[in-house]
Amino acid sequence: MKRSIQVLTFVLLMPLAFSSFAQIERFVAGTHYTELAAPANTNDSSKIEVLEVFWYGCSHCFRFEPLIANWEATMPADVDFGRFPAMWNGLMEVHAQVYYTAEAMDALDVVHEHVFNAINIEGNRLQNEGQIGALFAKYGINEDEFAKSFNSFSVRTKVNQAKQRMQAYEIRSTPNMIVNGKYLVATSQSVLTQADMLEVVDFLVEKERQQLSSTGE
Repeated sequence: MKRSIQVLTFVLLMPLAFSSFAQIERFVAGTHYTELAAPANTNDSSKIEVLEVFWYGCSHCFRFEPLIANWEATMPADVDFGRFPAMWNGLMEVHAQVYYTAEAMDALDVVHEHVFNAINIEGNRLQNEGQIGALFAKYGINEDEFAKSFNSFSVRTKVNQAKQRMQAYEIRSTPNMIVNGKYLVATSQSVLTQADMLEVVDFLVEKERQQLSSTGE
């Protein structure tokens, strides 16, 4: 009787074991995502940080915005979502300055989408302070306050810090996703679409969740 119960228990647990194994093996480091050489610090160690690496002038990032907005709207409470402006040339640095200015002015919800639209739909490259200030003013932000923030030490410091973090994140394209300062996710031959990217992100979030649970953090 005891042996029968053991056999029955084994049979019942087998599907769960295979299911867990399949989930673990579904996405593989070096194929579907990259393990960063040196993990980067996150803003809140009690949560799982997910960063969207973007550039306002990137048409792929522009098309990614509705997907990432839907993902953000339904993300679990233990996930800390943020954005990270990529930069490897002068114009990208200007656009990173735009992002950090909007953040400093608590105006990201107001202008973030409009900056994307101005560049990708209206053909306004937003390549100087005058063009950027005019756009901010169009959506109700005082131009003098904008100029003060745009040229502030704190915004320039954030831009410089982001430039340094670019190397740690091993970013070479946009859009990318960084999960908990450890993993880089980008489209590739194995991750064909932006929706696939988010599936890999979900997998890595769960991977980090289990690790946090096992360490008691």
